[in-house]
Amino acid sequence: MQYILLIYSPEKTMTDMPEADRQRLHGEYGKFTKDIRASGHFKAGDALQPTMTATTVRVREGKTAVTDGPFAETREQLGGFYLIDAKDLDEATKIAARIPSASFGSIEIRPVVVFPPGAM
Repeated sequence: MQYILLIYSPEKTMTDMPEADRQRLHGEYGKFTKDIRASGHFKAGDALQPTMTATTVRVREGKTAVTDGPFAETREQLGGFYLIDAKDLDEATKIAARIPSASFGSIEIRPVVVFPPGAM
């Protein structure tokens, strides 16, 4: 089964982090990614640019509204994701707990609906 692991953390934590700590965290992410690739769980993953680069689109009554920034102000921002294969939620949870940002942010796990080719 496929799961998406959404990585949330306060952006300020990253921007205020000393350079040495940021480099260490990036190293931890590199090791984690290498490990889940080797285990066969990895399907895809990437980091996202900061929320100040986001654009939100809403269509209401046929009118499109475009605004800068994310949809809502929150204490934690979506900073990246991993798409994984796992046999069940328990295995996905164990993988999510190994994501370095889980120690200061949160990881949201969602099962992915995989449509058959040509279904959409």
